[in-house]
Amino acid sequence: MAAPLRPGLRVTSGLTIPDAELAWRFSRSSGPGGQGVNTADSRVELSWDVACSAVLTPEQRARLLDRLASRLVGGVVTIAASEHRAQLRNRDAARERLAALVAAALRPPAPPRRDTKPTRGSKERRLAAKRRRTDVKQLRQRPRDV
Repeated sequence: MAAPLRPGLRVTSGLTIPDAELAWRFSRSSGPGGQGVNTADSRVELSWDVACSAVLTPEQRARLLDRLASRLVGGVVTIAASEHRAQLRNRDAARERLAALVAAALRPPAPPRRDTKPTRGSKERRLAAKRRRTDVKQLRQRPRDV
C-alpha cells in the first residue's frame, strides 16, 4: 500500500509550505528503542529556510523573522523530534510542530489594551474591605487603657 501523497505542509488555509523547501536530517535517537536503538536513525530534524521561502509574502516573512528570531539560525528554523521509536512517527510529529509554530507566529497581534479607570463601586468595595480587615486586626490586639 502506497503512502498518501502530501503536496506540502499545510500551515493555514492560505499557506502551504512545499516539500521541496523542507530539509530532513536523521540520526540516532537517545530515547526508547530496545535492541534497535543503536541501529535505527529514528531521530528527525526538520529545517525550513524562512528567509528564502518562496511561498511567503513580504509581510509574512517579516512577521516570522521578527517573532521567531530567537529560534532562527541564519534564517532557518529547525525542529527536532525523537519522542517516538519509529522514524515515520517522529517525522509526523516534527511536521505538526513546525506547522503549529509557524501558524502561531503568523497570527496577527492582539489589539492594544485600552486604559480604563476603576468604577466608583469597585473603589468603594475595595475601601470597605480594607476597613473590615483593619477592624479584624484591631480586635486581635491587646486592649489598651486609655
